[in-house]
Amino acid sequence: MRYFIIALALLVLAACGKTGEASIRVVMETSEGVIVLALYPDKAPITVKNFLRYVDEGRYRGAHFYRTTRPDNDPMIVVIQGGLWAPFNEDGDEDFTAPLAPIAHETTEATGLTHVDGVISMARVEPGTASSEFFITIGDNHPLDFGGARNPDGQGFAVFGKIVEGMDVVRAINAMPTREGEGFTGQLLAAPVAILSVTRN
Repeated sequence: MRYFIIALALLVLAACGKTGEASIRVVMETSEGVIVLALYPDKAPITVKNFLRYVDEGRYRGAHFYRTTRPDNDPMIVVIQGGLWAPFNEDGDEDFTAPLAPIAHETTEATGLTHVDGVISMARVEPGTASSEFFITIGDNHPLDFGGARNPDGQGFAVFGKIVEGMDVVRAINAMPTREGEGFTGQLLAAPVAILSVTRN
């Protein structure tokens, strides 16, 4: 019996070790509060590596959450979007180019990570164009998955982690006023939320 208990304890410890190795914690400090992320390099290695490069090089310091979608301005999805794009600048930012090269697209079909409540995913135009811009989901948003109706190409968007703390901050940003009639059909935040720092925990 004693040997059985010891063996069981070792199995539990091994499982805990695997869980710890499966995710990387990142802390995002914003002007509205702190958001803590768990990233999954084992499931979305390309996307996580790219995001962590922006984090480790301090490139998200001074970035913003600038877009919010919800039933009153986009009946299909509910997200907040952030990154280095600055559509709120006086001179606009129509020709924005991310500082790092775009990455290969990792579909939800390939990773098994879908757009449920509180995940972080990469924004993109065509497959293979994701770079610095990301979004966080509020509620299940399966039209953003592979085969979903959100994008005509059917490739969906690349989920690479989830929120483990701070969904109250995410929901607060989602509810903020937008600039009606401007860009993204009234989805740009009237007062963009500053991202003060993003660091590994």
